[in-house]
Amino acid sequence: MAAASQRDRDSILEPLCFPDDSAPSAPSHSSAGSEPLPCVFCPESVPSLDKDVLLKHMLMQHKLVIADVRLIADLPKYLSYWKGRFLEQPITEFCSVIRTNSTGPVEKQEEYFLLCDVLSEDRTLRENLQQKRLEDVLDQQQREREDCSFQRLCMFCSEEFTGNRSTLLNHMAKEHAFSIGLPDNIVYCNQFLDTLQSKVDNLQCLYCEKSFRDKTTLKDHMRKKAHRRINASNHQYDRFYIINYLELGKSWEEVQSEDDRELLEDEDDDWSDWEAHPVSAVCLFCHHQSENMDLIHTHMKETHGFDLHQLKAELSLSFYQQVKLVNFIRRQIHQSRCYGCSQSFDSPADVLLHINAEDHVMKLPDTSAWDQPQYYFPTYENDGLLCSLSDSEENDGNRTAHGEDVPVLAEDVSNLREIRQTSVLKQLLKRS
Repeated sequence: MAAASQRDRDSILEPLCFPDDSAPSAPSHSSAGSEPLPCVFCPESVPSLDKDVLLKHMLMQHKLVIADVRLIADLPKYLSYWKGRFLEQPITEFCSVIRTNSTGPVEKQEEYFLLCDVLSEDRTLRENLQQKRLEDVLDQQQREREDCSFQRLCMFCSEEFTGNRSTLLNHMAKEHAFSIGLPDNIVYCNQFLDTLQSKVDNLQCLYCEKSFRDKTTLKDHMRKKAHRRINASNHQYDRFYIINYLELGKSWEEVQSEDDRELLEDEDDDWSDWEAHPVSAVCLFCHHQSENMDLIHTHMKETHGFDLHQLKAELSLSFYQQVKLVNFIRRQIHQSRCYGCSQSFDSPADVLLHINAEDHVMKLPDTSAWDQPQYYFPTYENDGLLCSLSDSEENDGNRTAHGEDVPVLAEDVSNLREIRQTSVLKQLLKRS
């Protein structure tokens, strides 16, 4: 288990992000959907899960229809608001009147009342409830992202994970090929995992929800049918994804399609008022940061004894090798491990004490340890230090004036014979 825990700690499946010290602390948040739903005309009320029962009651008993109920962010508060307003003024002041069988005998005609967001008061109420819910959900998401008290067993192997929720989610994605998305896109994570765990405990497939006689048969089914995922069309999971809270009255598919249309329509964008925002870089060893890249390099040299320019010159590092080296050091320190000798510690602070005490600041392992394609990808997605890197002086002097004359080769092209034999282009040529 210790070895597995070490592998999980070593896994970084998405870029990290430097903390924002200006972020406010989040207030407490109560779980949604726990309030009863009151009828707007009588003392009748039902549990929140019986929404359709109440809507049928108001339709049949009070002739009231509420438009687009599924888009109302907080139905209990919405109903309570209108219950109070209907006590103050007649319903006809707020609702459109729909008369059925209008051309038939009077005794067979019925009047129904439609409450919808055509009424500005109703529209404002819906927007305020949507905004409040979005704020609450974003606060909840931020707390979950920062929470380090998470503790849970993996539903597939029963290994225990503590700390941040991302350790378990990344473990399930890597070790069990089961991914519910990036941790930062999920909210109410514990409830989400409770829902999934309940299905597994009931021997139910997480994708097709078919039930099986034992856990072994269930696992074989999910593996063979590629059902190690959740069904995107199952709206039970919508509340666990932050994108579903973004805009009033629209699903995430509609929001996304609008963004795509805007990209196509904005062909004549005027970039004259575009202003570049200064990029702030963070030290490799502490939280010191600056928008001046020279000052960052000077700080690392004078405060920590680390001279990236010296390493670049001594090792003749190309631009991409510098990128990989920075990402490698970032990742090793994040994983509480000395990048010079690979010794592990309990925290990044302990690593830095060791590096200084053992004079490992400028000690790098063999090039093969860090000059790897995986370190092309930034350890921190907002790492401004990567923007300060430049080509070596030797490369600067030998650049060709015309870029089209310079061949661009991938890193791993040593076995050209094998590439020619296995290339998909060869199969296409045969077919033609």
